[in-house]
Amino acid sequence: MNFKIEKGWKELLGDEFEKEYFVRLTEFVREEYRTQQIFPPEAQIFNAFDFCPLADTRVVILGQDPYHDLGQAHGLCFSVNDGVPMPPSLVNIFKEIGTDIGSPMPASGNLERWARQGVLLLNATLTVRAHQAASHQNRGWETFTDEVIRRLAAAKEHLVFMLWGAYAGRKSALIDASRHLVLTTAHPSPLSAYRGFFGCRHFSQANRYLTEHGSRPIEW
Repeated sequence: MNFKIEKGWKELLGDEFEKEYFVRLTEFVREEYRTQQIFPPEAQIFNAFDFCPLADTRVVILGQDPYHDLGQAHGLCFSVNDGVPMPPSLVNIFKEIGTDIGSPMPASGNLERWARQGVLLLNATLTVRAHQAASHQNRGWETFTDEVIRRLAAAKEHLVFMLWGAYAGRKSALIDASRHLVLTTAHPSPLSAYRGFFGCRHFSQANRYLTEHGSRPIEW
């Protein structure tokens, strides 16, 4: 497995890569790439970190699992490559952005432009078998990404965490809400978006908080 990761993140997380659970995870993932079709492509596993250096990170959006159909996942949660149809959850995210701050529906669902502004688009699990949702859960990725959230929240001040759905919402226990803005609501999936995601106005709240604490707003 390719462990090339942005320098700041490597310094923050370096000892995690040496722990026993991560060694076992590495062995599992390496064998999966050797014998199965796995998403995202191996070189893109750590794209969330590489597109959003630690020093630039201002917002965290947490997903659960990479997309598991061909050509979709590229290492950023909720994002798809240019030219790939937007999954329903991503469509709903852009609908809420339109309602919240008036931005039009974009032509592409590629969220690299958010990552390059300091939005960490982190899935709790960083790999998945083709067409088998949740197939790499409970193998060690969650231990790693929980530590990412914990260390990030301890190392920086005035971040915005967007935690959508019950699974992501439980990660709020890793974050000191007196030092950061923690926004929780329903997941943008069509099954739950009408239970609170639509109308949550997380994007304007995030920008207002960033501005109040001396940081530039995100161009959503």
